[in-house]
Amino acid sequence: MSDIVEVKVPVIGESLSTVFIGTWKKSVGDAIAAGETLVEVDSDKASLEVPSPTAGVVSELLFEEGDEVAISAVIARITPGEGAAVATPEAGAAEEAAPESAKGPQTGPAARQAAARLGVDVDDVAGSGKGGRVLRADVEAAAKKPAPAAPAKVKSVIKADDPTRIERVRMTPLRRTIARRLVEAQQTAAMLTTFNEVDLTQVKALRKSYQEKFIARHGVKLGYMSFFVKAAVEALKAYPAVNSSIDGNDILYKRYYNIGVAVSTPKGLVVPVIRDADRLSFAEVETTINNLAVRARDGKLTLDDFKDGTFTISNGGVFGSLMSTPILNAPQVGILGMHTIQERPVGVNGKIELRPMMYLAMSYDHRVIDGREAVSFLVRIKELIEDPERILLEV
Repeated sequence: MSDIVEVKVPVIGESLSTVFIGTWKKSVGDAIAAGETLVEVDSDKASLEVPSPTAGVVSELLFEEGDEVAISAVIARITPGEGAAVATPEAGAAEEAAPESAKGPQTGPAARQAAARLGVDVDDVAGSGKGGRVLRADVEAAAKKPAPAAPAKVKSVIKADDPTRIERVRMTPLRRTIARRLVEAQQTAAMLTTFNEVDLTQVKALRKSYQEKFIARHGVKLGYMSFFVKAAVEALKAYPAVNSSIDGNDILYKRYYNIGVAVSTPKGLVVPVIRDADRLSFAEVETTINNLAVRARDGKLTLDDFKDGTFTISNGGVFGSLMSTPILNAPQVGILGMHTIQERPVGVNGKIELRPMMYLAMSYDHRVIDGREAVSFLVRIKELIEDPERILLEV
């Protein structure tokens, strides 16, 4: 018999010590080819595929979906060889020894979470996995099927002591990691937030004048985010402390401008990075943002997409947020929060006019950035957005 091959969690970044088991692509007894994906693992940044190092048969899966495991830990074992997949003796013996009450469809954490989210009873779902195991795909497929017509029921009153008044759903791996990192950011940084508002009249006028030509030439829309990315770069050049980080008793001033852009995905908020944003045109910024957003929604981002960010921009305005206090994306010391655009009456040359206004929020680490710098940084962004030609001329 060939030696058993262990599958380990690969080293996928200096800052990562653990990952979460996302979705097993194979079950015990399945045949697998060398290089074929065995499992997806979730980090705090992205989902990553772990390929099989050899062709053979999956003999052991050591963790369940949702389990947190250490980098380099053994998570599965494969018996090398070619041919049809067969169940291992150990697996067969365990099945024979199991009592009748333990047999029947088995459901992993991912399927249970999907069932809770979609309101599906897993007992009514036919499992397509090994041994009839119910997979997440089975639950999602069941949720799409039209429900049979049921007789009208009299609405019942839920009693105060009824346990069904509370639904308990386990946090997803990414949500757990996001929660941990946000708490760490607030506990380790002296975080403050300053606010201002910006008049988007000139930016809206530019977009209206050049949108069709911009799309025809570059294949993407000219959005608001590219203006704020370019304005942030110019403001970071003027106030380098905002583009720094703390390393022990040292301050690291970054001479490059990698702007993180917060993107909402079905799994949670992620912050991929626009690299060397100071070297990119408006069209290149928009193209990069579009590509990152698409890959984020499809779960195709890699760790390289998150590395070495120096400053972050978050746009709660896409969800209708009028004002918020963004939390720092450690180890960065500054983050800009954009919000929804509203027409509001403002004074212009002694007259009251309706203008498209946006509240801006700048959260910063007071250990590195003084209040004067933070306020001046935000005012600089305001000046550049209200007179966008200055962005192009870098003045």
